[in-house]
Amino acid sequence: MTPYSPGPRDARGVLAARILAAARAEFAENGAAGTTIRSVARVANVDPALIYYYFGSKSGLLEAPTTPPLLWMNEVGRAWAAAPRDQLGIELMQTLIDSWADDEIALTLRAALLTAAHDPSARIRMRTIVEGQLLGLVTGHAREDLRRGLIASQILGLALMRYVWKLEPIASLSTDRITAAVAPNLQYYIDLTLTPSNPEETP
Repeated sequence: MTPYSPGPRDARGVLAARILAAARAEFAENGAAGTTIRSVARVANVDPALIYYYFGSKSGLLEAPTTPPLLWMNEVGRAWAAAPRDQLGIELMQTLIDSWADDEIALTLRAALLTAAHDPSARIRMRTIVEGQLLGLVTGHAREDLRRGLIASQILGLALMRYVWKLEPIASLSTDRITAAVAPNLQYYIDLTLTPSNPEETP
């Protein structure tokens, strides 16, 4: 590997994009604990010094590859805003399925899920994404924190089982079958009536 030279601005942009792609793949495969600056440099075929030059540290390198694209998050928000409340369970499932069908988004989400287990900053980003985008319209109700937690447990649990761990038979179920099985649970939590004093369903 040749010694690092910053080079022209456009060349630096190409190198930075290559490093981010390599980092995303490494974090998605190995999580934060199993990924090193050297392993990312090896995959990107760059000198490790170049990664420090662009990102400063492993923590700096971690942020971009585990943050879903802003355009995608905006699209998720618009999808939520357009869905009737009685269809939010199905809409949320479709959002999840469409997200994991996109290679770049899926790799980012996988990296975020794996790193959130060990890295506090990644965990905060994941919580912000779940609460701010995926659960953006579930508002205006008592005990909203509990409602969000119940919905998130379904979304993240399914994502881990189906897309990260790829456990059967969940991983191989068709999108129609998985939607039919899980969307009613999501809709149940969306419609659940909670009170501040008693977090149980009321008639």
